[in-house]
Amino acid sequence: MQNPSRMGDASRYLLAALPLLLAGLMLVMYSDPAHAVRLPRVLGDMAVGAPAVVLLRWRRRWPWKIALATAALTAFSITALGPAAVAFVSLAAHRRWRQIVPVAAVFWLCVVASSLWSDNPMLISMYGVVAAVALAGMTLCGLYLGSHRDLVAAQGAAQVAAQAQRVEQAKLEERLKIAQEMHDVLAHRISLLTMLAGGLAYRKDLPPEQTRETALAIQENAHQSLNELRAVLGTLRRDGGPQAPQPTLAHLDALFDEVRAAGQRVEVTDSIDGRELLPTRTGRHAYRIVQEALTNARKHAPGSPVTAELGGRPGEGLRIRVSNAAPPGGSAGPGGRLGLVGLAERTRMAGGTITHAVRDGRFILDARLPWTA
Repeated sequence: MQNPSRMGDASRYLLAALPLLLAGLMLVMYSDPAHAVRLPRVLGDMAVGAPAVVLLRWRRRWPWKIALATAALTAFSITALGPAAVAFVSLAAHRRWRQIVPVAAVFWLCVVASSLWSDNPMLISMYGVVAAVALAGMTLCGLYLGSHRDLVAAQGAAQVAAQAQRVEQAKLEERLKIAQEMHDVLAHRISLLTMLAGGLAYRKDLPPEQTRETALAIQENAHQSLNELRAVLGTLRRDGGPQAPQPTLAHLDALFDEVRAAGQRVEVTDSIDGRELLPTRTGRHAYRIVQEALTNARKHAPGSPVTAELGGRPGEGLRIRVSNAAPPGGSAGPGGRLGLVGLAERTRMAGGTITHAVRDGRFILDARLPWTA
């Protein structure tokens, strides 16, 4: 698809060069020896009009200077009327009356001066009236184009600002969701600590070995609770009391069974080593990434098979790669891809990286998480 800006520039140059093209046709018509006397006049007119077209290249840098220069050339060349009109409309689009009015006056005087070769006062008057009407029309056209351009720019800026706001909202929601999950897990661990500590406090008949095992369990849960607490500090929970622990990597099989039962075809390759050693928080992030990737595939490529690849080991980190067919011509509307924005925010907060792109007709989401995210 061509750039609309380039197409607009091409149309302006074509309009400006139209008098030159007509003059070229006249050259062909005057090739007859009977009209050879008119050839020098046409060639001279074109020699003035052609540089005027070239001057349009700098009309955006020096709008009033180029408009004034091309307007002055109309006193000597009819073919300069095209570039002069384009330059004047471009000047009017800036809506600077201190420049528009004097350039318009010079333009009108030069057009009238170009008719002074005629001794017919009626023709000269007609040139003046037509030039005045044309200048008024070009001024209105330029003012409209300038207003329309500003309106389009304002709408574009508003859309960019709205999308940026939606992206920030998605990030905030993902942070709050993570905080809620951490809060729930922390509450779960503290309840375990309370139960284990209560057992030690009220069970005086426990053998030393069992007492030692209970103390070690308390120590391990306290350590995990501190890690969860460090992660949740500085965030706020949106709603009420603690809930059940959030799903982790151990719940992925249930997730795959659930989406398959709903009709989504999923092929899974799982090569994770030491998954029993994977921290709960990392498993929770991995579950959410896979869940959102499957949701994204259902929304944007319904019915397409999905391939999920999971791999990693302690010390190397965790990799999640989910791919599905990318429908041709598919595009996200306003608010689209915000789930991916949330995943990117989640992954960034966990210290990992995530990328997504269309390669060879497939949409590929590739996430990497540290083992202790």
